[in-house]
Amino acid sequence: MTKSAIKKMKKKRVIILGSNGFISSHVEKILKDKNISILSFPRKKLDLVSEGAIKTLKKIIRQNDYIFFAAAKAPVKNIEMLIYNLKMLRIVSESIKSCKIKKIVYLSSDAVYADTKKKISEKSIVCPNSLHGIMHLIRENYLERIFKNKLCVIRPTLVFGPSDPHNGYGPNRFIREIKKNKNIYLFGKGEEKRDHIFINDLSYFISDLILNNFYGKINIATGKVNTFYSIAKRIVSISGKKIKIKFIKRNEPMPHLGLRSFNVNKLKKLFPKYHLNSLAKTINNNFHKY
Repeated sequence: MTKSAIKKMKKKRVIILGSNGFISSHVEKILKDKNISILSFPRKKLDLVSEGAIKTLKKIIRQNDYIFFAAAKAPVKNIEMLIYNLKMLRIVSESIKSCKIKKIVYLSSDAVYADTKKKISEKSIVCPNSLHGIMHLIRENYLERIFKNKLCVIRPTLVFGPSDPHNGYGPNRFIREIKKNKNIYLFGKGEEKRDHIFINDLSYFISDLILNNFYGKINIATGKVNTFYSIAKRIVSISGKKIKIKFIKRNEPMPHLGLRSFNVNKLKKLFPKYHLNSLAKTINNNFHKY
């Protein structure tokens, strides 16, 4: 990178709303490595559901700032959490709409899409069947109405990585259970297929999307699916331990019709040179970090 390019990048400033999250903290690190000027606001530093936050942000945000809106109480499990997140949306929007920002990047979710057996693209039907998905879709639509051509909406699939705080069903939980010498329990036969993206890869894409000239909606996934059973088998093999995989009878239908697959042509077009390792290789390379 030339000195003039570095100097130009240093002039950019990114405001991160919700900077203490699993994803946003990794994005912040990458931006810092790129020598980007950052102002980060975790919940403890700025309460984004308080009216006082409007005045604070209006004083801080400057012309041509880049905003990364990653703050949310998630996953949304009840109406109270939904209302909380929509109140946050109003506060953030009121704070920013009168500022001449360069770009606002919103961290959404693939939960906004309707269940389908087909590959999901950015043109797929948005019809969430969860409060979490409803929350994100309302936020997306509201931000789009206000910021229009300044908005970039990111819809990631399932994310995994050593520092994930949610311990969700999948690679993170399986690895942690094995490290505790516990058996792995799968729903049904672990046959549902899902796409999982590693936190470092996701954060790279997001950091670049914040700074580049892309506007609109984009899915971030690998484009490949694996069954939970195959993931569990791979992790047991990597561990070298005599861990058993056991099965729990389902009381409800498989989530998302048992399949969540993505068309990632748009992502590949934006990042033609970026290589994603297979899920198995990524787990193998990062197993020791858990």
